[in-house]
Amino acid sequence: MSVMDSVRQLKVQRYEDFVDRRLKPDLVRAIAERSDLRKSIQTLEKNAATSLRTLVNLGSEVYMQADVPDTRHIFVDVGLGFHVQFTWSEALEFISVKEARLAKQIDEYTHLIASIKVQIKMVCEGIQELLQLAAS
Repeated sequence: MSVMDSVRQLKVQRYEDFVDRRLKPDLVRAIAERSDLRKSIQTLEKNAATSLRTLVNLGSEVYMQADVPDTRHIFVDVGLGFHVQFTWSEALEFISVKEARLAKQIDEYTHLIASIKVQIKMVCEGIQELLQLAAS
């Protein structure tokens, strides 16, 4: 195997690791979080709740009671530590878009990995063919 093949194999391994260790768990976690948020919004809509009393996790499983006087607008974590105020319908739309984008990222990396694997296979076959020609 040539140095170039080794470099490509290493790239493939890094992409596969990134997809398996980062993107897939991120997708699972994001879908679970978004699903919980979606259920909460749908419950608020179903019950026509305009105010809410709830428990908020402050961290380390320490909770505090909170009163939400107006639930018609909610703040959603959009990434990088930013929160955006959305209406219920805007939040539901954002959830759908975010889930689709994460799934698309995984698909793009999967296709990239497959493409690199095909290139490695072609190069290896080419090298093998050249070695056979040289031996003749």
